[in-house]
Amino acid sequence: MIRARAETVWALLINAAGYPQWNSTIAKIDGRIAAGEQVTLHAKAAPTAAPGRAFPLRVTEFVPPQRMVWTGGMPFGLFTGTRSFTLTPGSNGEVAFAMREAFSGLLAPLITRSIPTCSRRSIPLLPISNAVRNWPDNSW
Repeated sequence: MIRARAETVWALLINAAGYPQWNSTIAKIDGRIAAGEQVTLHAKAAPTAAPGRAFPLRVTEFVPPQRMVWTGGMPFGLFTGTRSFTLTPGSNGEVAFAMREAFSGLLAPLITRSIPTCSRRSIPLLPISNAVRNWPDNSW
């Protein structure tokens, strides 16, 4: 649980310029994070590495301040990746945060082996919790 309102965490999640400050696998994000928009995520091969590959993604689901999904991949469904962000309000003004990645398609097993930061797990809660604590609008 994050000691913040869902709206505060949501503001952090849609701030493309802020991602490198709390997510060590992202060098930068180009574009505007909003419904139907395209963004380009520049991933790092390792937390201390220079920017690696760029991934063009579309914001395919956008339900403030609850859920957002980014989708990208290759033509004909050969490879599709989705990154979903979910915020669930808890008691006492806290919010549960989950970020998941899922990969599918004929080439998924081959491609996911070649991405060092690729995982089917959540981002650790601590980096985003720290970012929220330092976010200017956190009036918890």
